[in-house]
Amino acid sequence: MRAITNTNESLEEILSRPDDGLVEYFRELCGDIVILGVGGKMGPTLARMAVRATQESATRRRVIGVSTFSQPGLRDALHAADVETHQADLLNADTVNQLPEAENVIYMVGRKFGSTGAEWNTWATNVLAAGRVGERYAGSRIVAFSSGNVYPFVSVESGGVTEAARPDPVGEYAMSCLGRERLFDYVSNEKGARVVHYRLNYAVELRYGIIVDVATRILSGEPVDLTTGYVNVIWQRYANSVALRCLQLAATPPAILNVTGSETISVRDMATRLGECLNRPVTFSGTESATALLSNASRCHELFGSPDVDLDTLIQWVAEWLKRGGSTLGKPTHYETRDGKF
Repeated sequence: MRAITNTNESLEEILSRPDDGLVEYFRELCGDIVILGVGGKMGPTLARMAVRATQESATRRRVIGVSTFSQPGLRDALHAADVETHQADLLNADTVNQLPEAENVIYMVGRKFGSTGAEWNTWATNVLAAGRVGERYAGSRIVAFSSGNVYPFVSVESGGVTEAARPDPVGEYAMSCLGRERLFDYVSNEKGARVVHYRLNYAVELRYGIIVDVATRILSGEPVDLTTGYVNVIWQRYANSVALRCLQLAATPPAILNVTGSETISVRDMATRLGECLNRPVTFSGTESATALLSNASRCHELFGSPDVDLDTLIQWVAEWLKRGGSTLGKPTHYETRDGKF
């Protein structure tokens, strides 16, 4: 299979390309969209997708990206893509109250890595900011990014937990993710905000994600840790599209949607296939545990269609990208962590 692309620019174009279902939904969607936390890993391509879906649906709306914009050049790049930008610290109540009006909110703010030893910072970012934003946009539809980390570890034979499962988070990061949900629950139940908890398990693209983590270990000659031997992943473009289409699910009390792929993936099998594609030997450490953090996204696939890129294709794309010297974001997922300490 040929590589999907060999430049960052064309990869960004692919990741922000809207599908037909999103364009059709945007013909019906009313109001502007504000994307809070637009400077994260998924935010820039999601914002560009929202602009492109607006253009292709021949509708008019503002797409507004809010971030601290610590990444050089990102604000200018978003402006060039017709995304309005606002620089804001969401822990500042006065700043939050001055954010632009919008009928539709995509909330992507979160802190994970560096949580251990600075737990207060993680709780402030993941919980306090959510409460302030929820009150500011209590009259809006809100898609609030969450995580499969709020669920308990389950048997690798289970097929993953459904949205009906009771949360049982491990570690302070995961507890703060549930805390973020609970603050949005509050503004929904007490103030009428329409909310969707978007529980995402491991979006992947060619520069970031579990497949990249495993591939870079193989390329550097390091063993692949099998302690967490099974995972879920989902192609980032599909995850972006679903996040925007989830606005139609926003409800009081909040709706919940698991977003991930259709497969329970063996890390051993993934690594073996990557080794073949990369032409490198693969070594392993540890043995597979009987449990893992796994989600069942059947409802998502029923609502929005099955993921359009399968695992083997993703493996081949990542391998080709890395063999050609493609860049990575340098942000390991730490998917193998089982004690909740990030």
